[in-house]
Parts: sequence; structure tokens; C-alpha cells
Amino acid sequence: MSHGPRAGLAAVSAALLAMSRHLEVRDVLKTIVASARDLLDAEYAALGVPDDHGGFAQFVVDGVSDAQWKAIGPLPRQHGILAAMLREARTERLADVRDDPRFEGWPAAHPDMSDFLGLPVKDGDETIGALFLANKKSDKPRGGCGFTQEDEELLGILAQHAAIALTNARLYERSRELTIAEERSRLAHELHDAVSQKLFSLRLTAQAAAKLVDRDPDRAKDELRHVVELAAEATDELRAAVVELRPAGLDEDGLVATLRTQIQVLDRAHGAHVTFGTGGIRALPAAQEEAVLRVAQEALHNALRHSQAELVEVTLHKHGAGAVLRVTDDGSGFDPRAVRRAGRHLGLVSMRDRASGAGGRLTVESEPGKGTTVEMEVPGG
Repeated sequence: MSHGPRAGLAAVSAALLAMSRHLEVRDVLKTIVASARDLLDAEYAALGVPDDHGGFAQFVVDGVSDAQWKAIGPLPRQHGILAAMLREARTERLADVRDDPRFEGWPAAHPDMSDFLGLPVKDGDETIGALFLANKKSDKPRGGCGFTQEDEELLGILAQHAAIALTNARLYERSRELTIAEERSRLAHELHDAVSQKLFSLRLTAQAAAKLVDRDPDRAKDELRHVVELAAEATDELRAAVVELRPAGLDEDGLVATLRTQIQVLDRAHGAHVTFGTGGIRALPAAQEEAVLRVAQEALHNALRHSQAELVEVTLHKHGAGAVLRVTDDGSGFDPRAVRRAGRHLGLVSMRDRASGAGGRLTVESEPGKGTTVEMEVPGG
């Protein structure tokens, strides 16, 4: 610590306090990275949280401009140095990362890096992330690494507390999502009850108007005006419910994080195993992101409630400038030739309308006893 023990301890304390103030996972990740870069006087810092498919669910950087980050391209895969830190759970301190035989796959637009310090972030025996720094700003010894043994120990302390902060943030988000799921269920029941009452009144009033048309036209007109009022009230309640249930996290967290969180909740809440895989996705136009999320929700609802599936797999991958969503289950399936009946029962018409409204297309493949695959493609922006 170049400024002496007292200044160093104060900096560590400030970094730990900053991490503890945040509850959102993304905010915690950003704080960890910024604190590590500032604490060890590095030009670049990054933290990656691995997914289950050889990539990173989240990858946060500090010291790289938005323009540079855009030019770099998709999130990195778990390869080379990053894979070593995740797989072998050991610290890497290198004089020049470019000379390491595991140095590979770095995009052409990636900033030049030389001295390197990286280590895994662990929660008990589980590796939950990889934290690394590059390009120590202070002068480094000739042929040696600018990062010292003291830097390594300091980063290790920060990583231990980072694991605690990240775990707490994840627990908070899971608790919040479960609460949201319960609230949505409650709202759905209330909506069903309220709209059912309105529709029942609507039907009775329409029947009364029909009987009065010949006998008392004026009263029939009054009843029909009441029908119009009831229909308007039912429409308002439905519209209010749609707005109320709009996924608040979509604008804040993006499509991938929102979808992943909802799938994690569904996986815990249902007997079927629900998985999610993604790769290379960039932000889509807002209307397309909402359409993809809504179609995914509808397809998941069908698979979990109607198909008796044991496994539901959701994938979202880059396709040209856009993306392809695929929801596959191993459930009971249905006969696609019975389009009219299946369309009403499974919300296929609604899903196709959402896809079309977003400029995309939807295909459904199914066979009795052999599961169902719903695929939606959107063009991007």
C-alpha cells in the first residue's frame, strides 16, 4: 500500500463499507470492481460471474470507456486465464499476461494489458466469480510484475468480503423476486374475481336488454347503455392490471438478467427443472425485449402448468442484429393440426401477436408425447 498502513486501512475500510451499502447484485459488482481498481492503483479492473454454460452471467469492468466496451463485443467465455482462476481456484500474478501460454481469445479492440493480478471469489468451496486487475500505474521493477505480494494479500481480503456482499445481494434479490411472484399471484386472483363479476353483470344486463327490445325499447336502450359502461369498466381494470404487472426490472436490469431471475424463481417453485442459457446478447429495442419476455412467460406457463414436463430449457442467443428465444419442454405435447383448440388453450394466438407486433416471428413444434418447442425470433435494432 503505497500511502502507508493508516491510509491503506482507511481505504480498505471505505471499500468494505461501500460494498455493504448496496443490495442490488449489479451495484455490488460495480462497487467491488471500482474499489479494487482504486485500492491497488490499477488501470483496469473486472469481475466476472460465471454461468453454467462456459460463459459469464455478468461481467463488470472499470477503466474501460463505453465506446471501448462496445467495440470489444460480446462477453468473454471462460477460457485462458479466466478459466484457470475459476477452475483451479488459485491466484494469478503475472509480469506480462500476454506472455502467458494461456493468453488467448482477446478481442482486437481490447485495451493492451501487461502486468496482471487475478484471483477467484469464493463462497465456501464454491467459486462465484473471478476478480482481476491489470496495468499497475506505479513504476514496476524491470522484467517483474507491478503488483506486489502485499497487493495480492490485500486483494484477497477484498475478495473475501466481496463474496459476502455478493451472496447477501443475491439472497436479497431472490427474496424480492419471491415476494413479487407472490404479489403477482395475489393480483391475478383479484383480477380474476373482479373481471368475472363484471362479465357476469355484463351478461345479465345484455340478456335483460334482449328481452326488452320488443316490449320496452326505451328500457332496452338504458340497459344497453349500462352494458357499454360495464364493458368500459372491465377494459379499464384489465388495462390497469397489465400496467401493474409490467416487469419493473426490464428497464433497469435488461432482458437477460430479468429472464434469468424469473426462471430461477420458477425452478424453485415448481417440480420441473427449469434451465436458462444465453450467449452474445446485446440490448434490444424496448418493445422487442418486452415481447420476448412476455412470450417466454407464456411458454413457461404452458410448460409448467399444462404439459407435465420434467425439464424445461430456455435459451436466448444472438442472431444477426437480433435474438432467438427458444423454450423447449419434455412434456405431453399436442397435435399442431388442432390449431384452433390448441391456440385458445395455450395462448398461441397471443404469442404470435406479440412476436408479430415486435417485427419478429414465432414457430411452434409439438407432437403428442414428445414435448413442445416454442421459438421466437426478433430482428433487433
